Amino acid sequence: MIKTILLGIIQGLTEFLPVSSSGHLVLAQHFFSKGEFSTDLTLEIFLHLGSLVAVIIYFRKDLLKLCLSCFKWDKSPETNSLHRQVYYLLAATFVTGVIGILFEDIIEKLFSNALYVAVLLIITGLILYISDKIKVGKLQVDELGFPRSLIIGLGQAFAIAPGISRSGTTIAFSLFTGMKRDEAARFSFLLSIPVILGANLLKIKELFALNGSQLIEYSIGCAAAFISGILVISLLLQMIKKANLKYFAYYCWLVSLLTIIFILIGR
Repeated sequence: MIKTILLGIIQGLTEFLPVSSSGHLVLAQHFFSKGEFSTDLTLEIFLHLGSLVAVIIYFRKDLLKLCLSCFKWDKSPETNSLHRQVYYLLAATFVTGVIGILFEDIIEKLFSNALYVAVLLIITGLILYISDKIKVGKLQVDELGFPRSLIIGLGQAFAIAPGISRSGTTIAFSLFTGMKRDEAARFSFLLSIPVILGANLLKIKELFALNGSQLIEYSIGCAAAFISGILVISLLLQMIKKANLKYFAYYCWLVSLLTIIFILIGR
C-alpha cells in the first residue's frame, strides 16, 4: 500500500512535469523491487487515471466550452475557433492512437527495461533543453492547422515509450511549430485527456478482473496521483511561460546518470 501511494505521488508529479511519468514509474518499481519485477500495467493505468481527473478539473472551463461547441453550428468567430481546436486535438490524437495500437506489444516490453528508460531520459533532456532556445511563437491553438497538429501527434506517439516525456515532447513540438508558450502548454494538457482515456479503455478487461483488495489499493494510488498532479499543473504553466524547461533537462540527465551507475554496480 505504501509503495502504491508513493507510485501515485510520483505519477501525479511527473505526469505534468516534463520528465516522463511512465519512465519514473518503471525506475521506481525497478529499485523498489531491486531489479526483480514485472511492471504492473494495470496499476499504471489506474495511476494515469488520477492524472486524467486532475487535468479535467483544472481545465474544466476550457473542456466545457470545447464540448458545448460540438453542438453549435453558428458561424460566430468564437464557435469557429472552438471547432478548429477540437479538430486539431482529434487529428493529433488520431496519429498517436494509430501508432500506439500498431506498436503496443513492442512498447509494453520496454516498460520492464530500466536501462532503456535511462537512455531515453537523456533524449528527453535534449528535447527540453533545445525547446528553451526556440524563439517565442505567435500561433494560437485555433491557428495551428492540420499539418502542425499531426506533427504534434507524432511527437506524442514518440513519447509513448517510457523515458520520453509526453508533456515535454508535445510542448516542445508545439513550440517548434511556432505556437505561443502558454498555448503550447494548454494544448499539451488537453491532448493528454483522450490519450489517457483511450489507454484506460484498452485495458478495461484488466480493470474488471481486479479483486476487492487490489481495487482498493489501486484506487488509493489513483487518489494520490490526482492530488499530487493537480498541485503541479499551475507550476509547470508558469515555468513554460518563462522558458525554464532547461532545469528539467538537467534533472533528466542527472536521473539517467544515477540510474545507469546504480544498474552497472548491481544496486
